[in-house]
Amino acid sequence: MRLLIIEDNQELADLMKQKLSEFGYVCDVAYDGIEGDYKASDYDYDAVLLDLNLPDKDGFELLEDWRKRGFNVPVLIVSARDELDQRIKGLQLGSDDYITKPFEFAEINARIQAVIRRFRGRAAPVIIIEMLTLDPATRRVTLNKHEVALSAKEFDILEYLASCYPRIVSNEELAEHVYDENFDPFSGVIRVHMANIKKKLKIGDVSILRNEKGKGYYLCLK
Repeated sequence: MRLLIIEDNQELADLMKQKLSEFGYVCDVAYDGIEGDYKASDYDYDAVLLDLNLPDKDGFELLEDWRKRGFNVPVLIVSARDELDQRIKGLQLGSDDYITKPFEFAEINARIQAVIRRFRGRAAPVIIIEMLTLDPATRRVTLNKHEVALSAKEFDILEYLASCYPRIVSNEELAEHVYDENFDPFSGVIRVHMANIKKKLKIGDVSILRNEKGKGYYLCLK
């Protein structure tokens, strides 16, 4: 899953990127409101972590503009403003959660997963599709009750495909959600990861990961 962190404290922003990357997220960072607005408009994120005290454009102003423009990606405010009226204002303007500083990264991770689940219309923390089970919290995959060992990026790809099941997901969409802004979608890396996943997701001689030529990839579980 790909996150945008908008935080003017560069040291904190870089720490958030590092720690959340350890939970398996791909993170882009913006250090002011204008850059954050540009990236939120230009890339397809799974969630945004938004500070309020930003140079150039305040976090509340950003959030209000986004919701008026129909930008409906989950937004979690992460702010030192802990007053009740500020928390209420953030929620009323359209944030999906409000986290006060200081915070624990394990809690941030849990809250991100929760808002993304709700956004995608899924309440259960574990994704179960027929014989395939994915646990985003532990990053474990089982197929027919047998654990499947995937690399970190392979898990990211499979998790996104599972969250979009049963529709086809294009290479471009995968690149937007499981790689950062520096990724070259024409590098062939996605094709290599897909080949490895197909080898691992087999029932007998049949892979449950399919390629629809010219369109993208999907899970075939019916």
